[in-house]
Amino acid sequence: METPQNPAEEAAAEPAAETAPTGIAASDWAEASADPRYRAAVVDLLGALAYGELAAFERLAEDAKLAPGISDKAALARMASAEFQHFEQLTGRLRQIDEDPTEAMAPFAAPLDEFHRLTAPSDWLEGLVKAYVGDAIAADFYREVASRLDSDTRALVLRALDDSGHASFAVEKVRAAIEAEPRVGGRLALWARRLMGEALSQAQRVVADRDALSTMLVGGVADGFDLAEIGRMFSRITEAHTKRMAALGLSA
Repeated sequence: METPQNPAEEAAAEPAAETAPTGIAASDWAEASADPRYRAAVVDLLGALAYGELAAFERLAEDAKLAPGISDKAALARMASAEFQHFEQLTGRLRQIDEDPTEAMAPFAAPLDEFHRLTAPSDWLEGLVKAYVGDAIAADFYREVASRLDSDTRALVLRALDDSGHASFAVEKVRAAIEAEPRVGGRLALWARRLMGEALSQAQRVVADRDALSTMLVGGVADGFDLAEIGRMFSRITEAHTKRMAALGLSA
């Protein structure tokens, strides 16, 4: 008998609206990178993603210390390993296009470190919600951007955004905790709202500080985006967040 889709997988599988590729999105890297502005935007994007994966690896390793049992520690270790493999793929691509990974990541280290400092979980459950909700918000943003990338870079970015097991693991553990102690749900809902606010603020600051990325988003490099579409993009991200909260059994 066919089983229904896991609510975590359903909530996480919210792609950007698909249209037939045009312009840069219909090109490969060799063609698209002839535009130096586009190349600079992609280097920024890969640098931001790579540092995000490295930070996620470090965070999951730390969160494993809060795990209540050996099996949970092992699960987080596997997720951390997957994040590091994504990091290796992204930095490998930067070297392949003759860019220094450390230099590409450097502009994003401080804002991402600040985000993680401001959203350090106080316990195991907060760590799970952060891994599920916080990482998913960032992934939604990068998937939106990926729809306007050249075919080679788009494929790499989407591989790096593959779920490493956070979603189903977090949903199972958080829902079980809420069922065992319903009042936990209120605290975690407030925590998830804080994560949403901090994640969106951090994304906006990073884009505002990087001319190449902001130009890409408003359509100056990767065609198809305009200011109205930016608003729709953030509406889609917010809607996906609401669905993920429901999958956790929390109110948005």
